[in-house]
Amino acid sequence: MSNTRSMHTLKAALGATLLGAALLSLSANAQEPGQFVDDPVARGDTPTSIKGYEIAARGDRSDTGFGDSKVSATMVLRNSAGQTTERNLSFSTLEKENETVGDKSLVIFNSPRDVEGTALLSHAKILDPDDQWLFLPALKRVKRIASANKSGPFVGSEFAFEDFTLTELNKFTYAYVGEEDVDGMLMDVVDRFPRYEKSGYTKQKAWIDQDVFQARKIEFFDRRGDLLKTLTLSEYREYDGIWRAHKLAMVNHKTNKETDLVYSEFQFKTGLDEGDFVKGVLQRIR
Repeated sequence: MSNTRSMHTLKAALGATLLGAALLSLSANAQEPGQFVDDPVARGDTPTSIKGYEIAARGDRSDTGFGDSKVSATMVLRNSAGQTTERNLSFSTLEKENETVGDKSLVIFNSPRDVEGTALLSHAKILDPDDQWLFLPALKRVKRIASANKSGPFVGSEFAFEDFTLTELNKFTYAYVGEEDVDGMLMDVVDRFPRYEKSGYTKQKAWIDQDVFQARKIEFFDRRGDLLKTLTLSEYREYDGIWRAHKLAMVNHKTNKETDLVYSEFQFKTGLDEGDFVKGVLQRIR
């Protein structure tokens, strides 16, 4: 995914995710409310913030040019007692045209029957709320996800609605924390703070490897500043220069519940276009 296009797996996966991506100093952000400024120097950010942004941007820009993607996945939900439930789903993603807008993604559940046909369409934004619509086959209607509800759980999983667009580079301001050796892999540690005021998170902390510039772990801190969840991204594979994590494991530290997303092989440049990501496609899902 970018900046974890691992979480571009969440996009390309839950927007293919999920993923995945995205990592800070809102007080250093000098623009007027709603005004988009993607240059940290122009914003007057500190050197620490600029270095954090550059690390995140390196990962994001190393993962561009895929055009569109499709992938199937298994979602494994595990409760606090260790009991598991599996769901099968598919993800489609259309790459953004530039860094001022976000990717578009479509997630469709294929089984079991109680969630079959459920779908989430996401149009990622930067400072504005993402446009997201949920199709509920039992009700046969499309529900728009309100901006205040994007921190809520997606279909009973430990992923929130806003997690599906967290890889967008300019959704955050950044702060460089330092380096860490994790299992023999040297990582840059970067804090990222959501620029979107209604985010369910006050901060995310990302570990980004210095080899292929992909996120390996992200910690999510809730509105009180407490550690809420940890996302681990693993089993990376390269597709002609595009990296994707094939396993995303989200652990909720408050509930002790977990959700894994395990992806199959990704397909790129499949011919998807804007027409495949309009609201009307939701009511044509079978």
